Amino acid sequence: MKDGASRRRARRIAIGSVVVLALAGMNGPWLYRFGSAKYHEYKINRPEYKADNGKWDVVQFPQDMRLNTIHAALLHTGKILLVAGSGNNQKNFDAKKFDTRLYDPVKGSIKKIPTPSDLFCTGHTQLANGNLLIAGGTKRYEKLRGDVTKAGGLMIVHNEDPDAPKTIKAGTRFTGKENGKTFVAKDNITIERAKKVFDPATGKFVRNDPGLGRVYVEAQRSGTKYETGTQDNYRVQGLTGADARNVYGIAQKLALDKKDFQGIRDSYEFDPVAEKYIKVDPMNEARWYPTLTTLSDGKVLSVSGLDEIGQLVPGKNEVYDPKTKKWTYLKKQRQFPTYPALFQMANGKIFYSGANAGYGPDNVGRKPGIWDLRTNTFRKIPGLSDANLMETAGTVELPPAQDQRYMVVGGGGVGESKLSSNKTRIVDLKDANPKFTDGPTLEKGTRYPQSSILPDDSILVSGGSEDYRGRGDSNILQARLYDTKSNTFRSVADPLVGRNYHSGSILLPDGRVLFFGSDSLYADKANTKPGVFEQRIEIYTPPYLYRDSRPTLEGGQKTIARGGSATYQTSHASSIKTARLIRPSASTHVTDVDQTSIALDLKKTADSVTVTVPENRSLVESGWYMLFVTDDRGTPSKAQWVHVP
Repeated sequence: MKDGASRRRARRIAIGSVVVLALAGMNGPWLYRFGSAKYHEYKINRPEYKADNGKWDVVQFPQDMRLNTIHAALLHTGKILLVAGSGNNQKNFDAKKFDTRLYDPVKGSIKKIPTPSDLFCTGHTQLANGNLLIAGGTKRYEKLRGDVTKAGGLMIVHNEDPDAPKTIKAGTRFTGKENGKTFVAKDNITIERAKKVFDPATGKFVRNDPGLGRVYVEAQRSGTKYETGTQDNYRVQGLTGADARNVYGIAQKLALDKKDFQGIRDSYEFDPVAEKYIKVDPMNEARWYPTLTTLSDGKVLSVSGLDEIGQLVPGKNEVYDPKTKKWTYLKKQRQFPTYPALFQMANGKIFYSGANAGYGPDNVGRKPGIWDLRTNTFRKIPGLSDANLMETAGTVELPPAQDQRYMVVGGGGVGESKLSSNKTRIVDLKDANPKFTDGPTLEKGTRYPQSSILPDDSILVSGGSEDYRGRGDSNILQARLYDTKSNTFRSVADPLVGRNYHSGSILLPDGRVLFFGSDSLYADKANTKPGVFEQRIEIYTPPYLYRDSRPTLEGGQKTIARGGSATYQTSHASSIKTARLIRPSASTHVTDVDQTSIALDLKKTADSVTVTVPENRSLVESGWYMLFVTDDRGTPSKAQWVHVP
């Protein structure tokens, strides 16, 4: 009996072992992945790992508060303005559903903000009074060839009357003299009066140069038979007498080809205290994808963008005066592709890194250089590697700002190119003959890299994708810290969320970094499923916040003039080594020209530190800043908000 029971027990064990082995064979990959994921989660949460690599955490908003964040800016209240507009969603645009949220990363609260226009693909920058200037946005979404049903395009309207401007209203019809086809104006425009040209040699006015206006026109009916293929003159219906002779249209091809996005002229200041948009005078030019750059005198330069008919603004740059709330043209023109990376230098000139985020001819305004607004001269900077891969590249000013060194990171080919660059390029603008030299390479070619200046003078570089808009499941789940002293990268913890087009990053006052957005074209490796906008926020905590202690700052002034000083109490004075003023970010489309980190002179007593702000107003623009001090291990304090008037 005992032998029989033993045999039965042995058979059961053997059968059980076979079943377990069979199940393990079938589920081995799953078990391996499950085990690997659990081990990875265990590893990244170990204290020693976080102390070396930092940690990523995903922030998931309540369902009714989620949005397609395209733009983000840190306000001096410590809150983050998250702007979607229509969020690259045609249905939202058609329904006039425009979104903005105000997120408090300390309290974790989020609030809806009424949004007056489609601020999708707008431009923005911090103003001296703490408001955020926002200008431009979307008037119409693009239509791809095949989706366009009515022929249309650009009509140039001429006014040869030297005595009066002329107004053309939306709905006005233009009929071709040769082709006999009629097109309808989609917007109101005013055409300036003609200019009389005087000839000093004869002492007479010899001709009138007509005033010119531009308007998008569209055929009255759908179909290919309403297309035109050549230039024609167009009569303006409804005009009689002299007006009928003086006012006319000229158009080239009006067809069913692809129609690009179109911009708006609307401008607003967002008030962080009142937490609302305040409408100001519109720009002179409609702009979609413009760059706004603050100048030494507190005025703001607005450059590039697609206009109200979907064409690149032809070099008509303008300046906003926060005192008058009005825009004026620069006297001379200079053209750039959309979202050009334009930084004000310490000498008041403008540095253009060559990086940009999209639209424009591949041979116009692509060369990096130094632009003198006063003379409109442009000095090209040589040495840029992968110079044909600068679209969707990132640019960051290397700290401290006094060094005037910039790094250009990654980039890709023009348009929907599959090409991407793994280069970083560094230029020293204090050099008498500046030129780019290559810095450390990235592991992969990277479009849309996010670069954030940290208080310890390192740069966090994260995210991006190898291909256009993450095609082929090419998001890069890697992060690097760049050491400005050793000119090297080191790997840190990998992000949890892929980020490509329409993404950005923001340094927070507590020393962490917030990441937002991502707009993949496809959701699978085979590029067969449409992408879904990434609505999750992710926050990276750098290694320096996993140390035993961090320096503190208490008291002190909230306002420090250029050349002025302020004293703060601290119990860590002996270990404090550096002080930095870091301007809050305003980020979109791999473009954040507000980022700067300025070194402050530092004096210490046993229980206090005194910081002094540089006098150079091109280096220290008026506005709100985060004041950080760091200790001898590079651990930063929490920021004190200070205002430079």
